[in-house]
Amino acid sequence: MKFILIRKKLLYLSVLIGVLIGAISVPLFSSQKTSSPKLTRTIVIDAGHGGIDGGCVGKRYGAVESELNLLYAKELEQQCKESGFKVVMTRSTAEGLYSPLATNKKKSEMQKREQIINDSKGDIVVSIHMNSITIPSVRGAQVFFKKGNEEAKILADDITTCIVQDFSKVRSGACAGDYYVLNCNEKAAVLIECGYLSNAEEEYNLMQEKYRKKFCKSVLKGIINFLKT
Repeated sequence: MKFILIRKKLLYLSVLIGVLIGAISVPLFSSQKTSSPKLTRTIVIDAGHGGIDGGCVGKRYGAVESELNLLYAKELEQQCKESGFKVVMTRSTAEGLYSPLATNKKKSEMQKREQIINDSKGDIVVSIHMNSITIPSVRGAQVFFKKGNEEAKILADDITTCIVQDFSKVRSGACAGDYYVLNCNEKAAVLIECGYLSNAEEEYNLMQEKYRKKFCKSVLKGIINFLKT
């Protein structure tokens, strides 16, 4: 009988010790912070034009490309941050990136964009633009990448796929494009023409907040699909 009581006491004591060890070790392990994998990813968002360079202008409503570019870039920035990504913006105001003393302001602006992109150590670059053409019937978003950059092509395809899924009138198929912002780095960089300001209906749509949020959400989905792989 005494032997049984001793065993019971030993069992109770071992359980109590286990509980105490667990109580001590939980705070030790819980204090070790774990960061989301997304927080290690940096997205560079480039709002095209700015300052004295307004870009193209809408034919019907007079929408200015540089202003829309900034609105879309900021919307995409917000959505990316809400999804847990780090974001670097090439410009966050209406001001241009060129030096006030530069004789060639366009060259100065593009060199500044290149510097920001390369200093950012970003994983991908998304440059936002609006399109225009003399034929008013032409419309639809389109994504461009640097020829020969396979990662950029995959990113462009992923974004294009998501835009096509969410919008009925889109220029399907990403294309190689010869743009400074794509050529100045070896990152997975894309340039998105969000639509044509020369098309009255599309110009109107691009000016709407609801359309802007939906479009940027499609771009973000494409980014996430790319980063998953």
